[in-house]
Amino acid sequence: MSDHHNINYVEFPSNNLAVTKVFFSQVFNWTFIDYGPEYTAFNQQGIAGGFYLSDLTCSTKTGSSLVVIYSDDIDSTERDIVEAGGKIIVKTFEFPGGKRFHFCDPIGNEYAVWTK
Repeated sequence: MSDHHNINYVEFPSNNLAVTKVFFSQVFNWTFIDYGPEYTAFNQQGIAGGFYLSDLTCSTKTGSSLVVIYSDDIDSTERDIVEAGGKIIVKTFEFPGGKRFHFCDPIGNEYAVWTK
């Protein structure tokens, strides 16, 4: 299968790359490669991407796209997010085919977690 026209990279703002790396490492076991003081990248998380130094945040309320992360154990993932300093902003709800919740990382970027 060709990678032509597939989404293969996503970037997020972060006003503190160190905090961002600790959060995603602790909760999701992501690893990072730094490219200077203003950029860090991750890969092998379903899609590759990175965080760039910025005071902006991503939120669906301001029209940002929503990145949704899959979890085999949504309750455990939710606990891990809160313990690591994240905030649940939309409580778990069911939809046809599964359930999900939305959260913000300690920087304020919005994501969602879903399960079947």
